[in-house]
Amino acid sequence: MKRTKLGGLFIILALVGSLLAACGQKESSSASATPAASAKATDAAKAADLSGKKIALVMQFNTGTFSSQYVEGVKEQVEKLGGKVTVFAADTDLAKMSSNLDAAINQKFDGILIDHGTAEALEAGVKKALEKKIPVVSFDSILSVPGVTSLEQGDQKMAEATLEQLAKDAGGKGNIVKVWVAGFAPMERRQLAYQAFQKKYPDIKEVAAFGTAKDPALDTQTQMEAILKKYPNKGDITAVWTAWDEFAKGASRAIQQAGRTEIKVYGIDLSDEDLQLLQDPKSPWVASAAVDPKDIGRVQVRYLYQKLHGDQTPEKVVLEPVYVSRDQLPKDKQVNTTQLSEYVKGWGGSQQGYTDWLKAAEKK
Repeated sequence: MKRTKLGGLFIILALVGSLLAACGQKESSSASATPAASAKATDAAKAADLSGKKIALVMQFNTGTFSSQYVEGVKEQVEKLGGKVTVFAADTDLAKMSSNLDAAINQKFDGILIDHGTAEALEAGVKKALEKKIPVVSFDSILSVPGVTSLEQGDQKMAEATLEQLAKDAGGKGNIVKVWVAGFAPMERRQLAYQAFQKKYPDIKEVAAFGTAKDPALDTQTQMEAILKKYPNKGDITAVWTAWDEFAKGASRAIQQAGRTEIKVYGIDLSDEDLQLLQDPKSPWVASAAVDPKDIGRVQVRYLYQKLHGDQTPEKVVLEPVYVSRDQLPKDKQVNTTQLSEYVKGWGGSQQGYTDWLKAAEKK
């Protein structure tokens, strides 16, 4: 009887031991698989949480087709991630831009995108947004607030590319007109390249310089018409260098209407409307350097969503520009910025700011 009881007891203990060992093995094997699996699960859960976000786009101005295509890129990327964009445009009024930023914070937007602006107008509001855990990503803004990711286009490279082509086409000498305006981060960076250009090519003389951000295309056209009357002879003006596509449009129209086809125009930035002028053989606008405006918007949104996801993001992101000339474009058909990559290497389709989880979130 005792032996039977003892035997039964040993059997029970053996069974319990094997069960515990099996559980231990199961826990051990699941623990060893946990890091990768749980990381993917966490990313998927966080990505799912990012749908339905309200994003504010606070703009200093929303003028011209470049800006409209930039806004399209922002909206396209946000909507792919299940969010919604509200645009606050200030019509170049920095006080209004500052007020719009405060409004976006008070309305408790989940994330804020900033387009242009100055530190004086934006810094206090940006710091307030960060205190309230609202992430901020800026484009072409004069901002240096820790925690903000800032995008720029490689402005000096764009200016250098167009200015070097101008110098080559002019044979290193001639008279030029500069259309530029101070007070904007990209313009200031482009001006640095222009100053270096002046030192490098002393035989290229600046005979006039002007520019305004208010009604830029129309104002440039009016002022260019006056300059053409001041310099009426062929050879008086060799070329016009413009630091913004809105300036290039205005200058090109004035020159074309005056029949001064010997004057060439070189610009910065590019939109669908700009491409029509570049492809027109009667237009004086022959070249531009730019980043796809839709890409700028898309990339800016990706970095904002990375912040919403809890990812570490760089303080500064530089978008690589490309040089586009009339010679690169087809003569038998009109192209737009979506088709431009077929003719110009490096245009559009930027993968900057993309992560695997972002791509997965888009598919959802």
